[in-house]
Amino acid sequence: MTGFARASGSHDGLHWQWELKSVNGKGLDVRARMPAGFEALEAPVRDLASRHLKRGNVQVSLTCDRGVAAETLEINEAALEQVLAVAEKLRRRLNAEPIRVEALLALRGIIETRQPAEDDAAIAARDAALLKGFEEALGSLAAMRNAEGARLEQVIVAHLDRIAELTAAARINPSRTPEAVRARLAEQIARLMETGASFDQERLHQEAVLIATRADIQEEIDRLEAHIDAARSLLAAREPSGRKFDFLAQEFNREANTLCSKSADRALTQAGLDLKTTIDQMREQVANIE
Repeated sequence: MTGFARASGSHDGLHWQWELKSVNGKGLDVRARMPAGFEALEAPVRDLASRHLKRGNVQVSLTCDRGVAAETLEINEAALEQVLAVAEKLRRRLNAEPIRVEALLALRGIIETRQPAEDDAAIAARDAALLKGFEEALGSLAAMRNAEGARLEQVIVAHLDRIAELTAAARINPSRTPEAVRARLAEQIARLMETGASFDQERLHQEAVLIATRADIQEEIDRLEAHIDAARSLLAAREPSGRKFDFLAQEFNREANTLCSKSADRALTQAGLDLKTTIDQMREQVANIE
């Protein structure tokens, strides 16, 4: 969701430039910085941004310049009268020369610059031109983000392929065969019997079945495969899916954690750890998806 765009133009002597910057964000957060006199544009700017973008922290700044020719100079009569009164009082007390004009002009607040007044129709036309330029900048930003998304898609597809490969390896792991499970339980029971303690054979059989059931990872494998299919469908949908992918990545991680906790085989544990690593890498990239 990173990107940068700029658009500039002019209207009726006003020169303007939009600058947009976008970085990752869970939702859409638009922060607009408008010059004095253009604050009314902030609401339509946010509305336009929400139509084009769904996620990201977006900074919007507008700079405007009418040029020196469009400004007029005016005398602040009230301030001038106060300065003249104080200057005359000091001149009499000190028997000094009268204050010079250039000294008056150098005083802050005596001369003020004014922008030409605009009626409602002129302001509406100006704002329409500015918002059209903003939409152009938004289009450029969206295009840059789309290009980034196309590159990210290839990375995420590679991660999904790797997750599918590891899930398949877990499914066919030899430690999951009924023979291997029986052998493992028989070994554990034999060690218990060697202690000389008395055990009820029927209860021991029930406990063994329960342990075998709890250690089975078939449900985790089935859910991982379902999540892979769902992720591929999200990529193919061609619509904003970043938040859904965030949730899906959490579910991937949950299943990988459970698989590792149930594993009683070194190779299966390694597959689970590799799954967690790949899922974490994918989650980092998912944060960039709109």
